[in-house]
Amino acid sequence: MKKTTISFLLAILSIASFSQAVKVEGDWLGTLDVGVKLRLVLHVKSDSTGSYSATLDSPDQGAKGIPVSSINITGDSLHVELKMINGKYEGAFTNDTTVTGSWSQGLALAALTLKKTKEVITINRPQTPKPPFSYSSNEVEYSNADNSVHFGGTFTYPSSGGPFPTAILITGSGQQDRDQTIFGHKPFAVIADYLTQRGFAVLRVDDRGTGKTTGEVMKATSFDFAKDVEAALAFLKKQPQTDTGRLGLIGHSEGALIAALVASRRKDINFMVLMAAPGVKGDDLLVDQAGAVFKAEGISPTTTNLYKPFYSQMMTISVTEKDTAVAFKKAWTAYTKWKLLAPGLNRNELGFTDDVTAAKMIQGLVHSFSVPWMKYFIQTDAAKLLEKTSAKVLAMNGEKDVQVLAKPNLAGIIVALQKSKSKVYDIKMLQNLNHLFQRCVKCSVSEYGQLEETINPEALIVLGNWLQKNVSSK
Repeated sequence: MKKTTISFLLAILSIASFSQAVKVEGDWLGTLDVGVKLRLVLHVKSDSTGSYSATLDSPDQGAKGIPVSSINITGDSLHVELKMINGKYEGAFTNDTTVTGSWSQGLALAALTLKKTKEVITINRPQTPKPPFSYSSNEVEYSNADNSVHFGGTFTYPSSGGPFPTAILITGSGQQDRDQTIFGHKPFAVIADYLTQRGFAVLRVDDRGTGKTTGEVMKATSFDFAKDVEAALAFLKKQPQTDTGRLGLIGHSEGALIAALVASRRKDINFMVLMAAPGVKGDDLLVDQAGAVFKAEGISPTTTNLYKPFYSQMMTISVTEKDTAVAFKKAWTAYTKWKLLAPGLNRNELGFTDDVTAAKMIQGLVHSFSVPWMKYFIQTDAAKLLEKTSAKVLAMNGEKDVQVLAKPNLAGIIVALQKSKSKVYDIKMLQNLNHLFQRCVKCSVSEYGQLEETINPEALIVLGNWLQKNVSSK
């Protein structure tokens, strides 16, 4: 036998021996950096036949027990697939406690190293309400008028008295559960608890495709979500705890836009609270957002200023073109022209390290901007909707918000309400608070999960006092 053949066989035996030596069972911890740092924990088990099964936790997002569709170990290679979230992990064991590889989810790709751990991952969220409660908390279910969507939610109200002034909580963008759970925080549970203790009835509902709520998601827009809120209004009007003359909406981020959309179409909305609300057209908001997020994450002002007009151009192309293939071609042409204006150092800072990577990134942008929900958002002017309301309004934004910038959006809201039929409105900019109304330090998106505070007590007081003055006492 030739020496080279012997060497090859030894290599094969070495790989086989390595895979057998590694005790894959156990917990593997890694941190995914996608602008936001997210810890992932892979829990691996094996049965008597030697077959593996696994689940995944994303503790910073409050997600536990995500089922792993398949887990395969071949030689020193690890392959994990999670069909539920369209996620995959490909890695290689560098030793018996470390796997080096990459995580992909949709078009996104990021490096991820997993290390075996015995650490128990806990997240401290001291504001999350825990039973027993001093009020009634009921799980409720109902459907919309044509039964196309079935909703699940939680309805809380004081244990005695009534009917009560009643609010619907409306979540921000993305599929959210009724508590608007994000990075382990449950801000809507905190708000509902606080307001119910102050004499309000509060309904919070799972978004479409989340929890106990069904319904079409992929083609749905803010307009469809507004119809979902109207279904909630119909449900509440049948509840004896609801004072139908004091029925209102509390929306966060896109939820505030949805609230404005509902109130622009109806006269039975007594009050609105707009938390981190858009007050400008969607495309302007997103360009401002990109600049503020980059600044908070340490991207240089020069790079940011170079990128913003290109980013705006990507939106325009994606919204106006019906065919995404044509949109991508136009976007790529725009990129090649922008590339001449943006030095390599600045492009690298944004992740456009080479043409292959740039093509994937631009394809991702075109895809995201072409989704029906995003197209609707980009073209919607929140201020125009607010001009049509007659409800009492409180608009409150965190001064350090990098997703919905306080100054331009509150300015737009003020002008809109001055043109509206609303006779009572107040504008509050809360110092040193971020998009989630947490008191922040770095004030970046990546910091949300690092903060223990779910929502700043001062923000709750502003909210509660305004409602007490303008809704409860009227």
